[in-house]
Amino acid sequence: MKRGKRYAEAAKLVDRSVQYDAADAIALVKKAAVAKFDETIEVHLRTGCDGRHADQQIRGAVVLPHGTGKTVRILVFAKGAKLDEAQAAGADYVGGEELIPKIQHEGWLDFDVVVATPDMMGVVGRLGRILGPKGLMPNPKAGTVTMDVTKAINEIKAGKIEYRLDKTNIIHVPVGKASFTEEQLADNFQTLMDAIIKARPSALKGQFIRSATITSTMGPGIKLNVAKLVN
Repeated sequence: MKRGKRYAEAAKLVDRSVQYDAADAIALVKKAAVAKFDETIEVHLRTGCDGRHADQQIRGAVVLPHGTGKTVRILVFAKGAKLDEAQAAGADYVGGEELIPKIQHEGWLDFDVVVATPDMMGVVGRLGRILGPKGLMPNPKAGTVTMDVTKAINEIKAGKIEYRLDKTNIIHVPVGKASFTEEQLADNFQTLMDAIIKARPSALKGQFIRSATITSTMGPGIKLNVAKLVN
C-alpha cells in the first residue's frame, strides 16, 4: 500500500521494534498526527479471548473523563412520556415504530448511537440486520437499553464509549482527538484500560491482552508495553 509523504515523515518518529510506555506513546501519537484535520486517537487491543464462546465475550461501556472530542448524534426509540423525556434530555432524534421504514427502506442512518426503552426492543429488533453489523444495536450491557433515557443521553453526550470484541477478537476504541493535551489523552486511556481489564472474562485462560497499539487516523501505529498496562 502506497503511503503519502506526511505518513512517511510521521513514521520516522516511531521505532517499530520498541514497545512504548503509555505516556511516551501518547506524546508520540500526537507528534505523528500531521493531517490537516483533527485526527481521532484510537487504541487497538488484541486479546486472547475467543469470542465464539459466550463466556469469553467482552462488551461494555465507559465514560471517558474528557469525552471523545466528537459530537455524537443520538436516536432514541421510546413511547409516551419517555419520548418527551428523551427530547428534553437532548436526544437528536426521537420516535417509535414510524422510524422503522425510514431506516429499512430509505437507508436513513444519520445517527451514531441508538438508545431504546425495553418496551421498544420488539420494534427495534426488526432493524437487527441493519443496525447489528454497524454496531448500532441497543444493548443492556452498554446501557443503551434502559428506562432511564435521561441518564443514558447525558452519559453518551459526556463521552461514553462502547467497547466490544470484533470477529478477530480485537477491541478498537477512540480515546480522544489529536488536539487533546497529553494529560487528557492519558486520563481517557487509563479509564478505558481500567474498564477493560476489569471486564476480563473469568473463563479466559492465559494472556488477556496480547498486544496493544495506539494510532491516529492517518498516522503510524505505536506499540504499547503490554506488561505495564495489565499490571
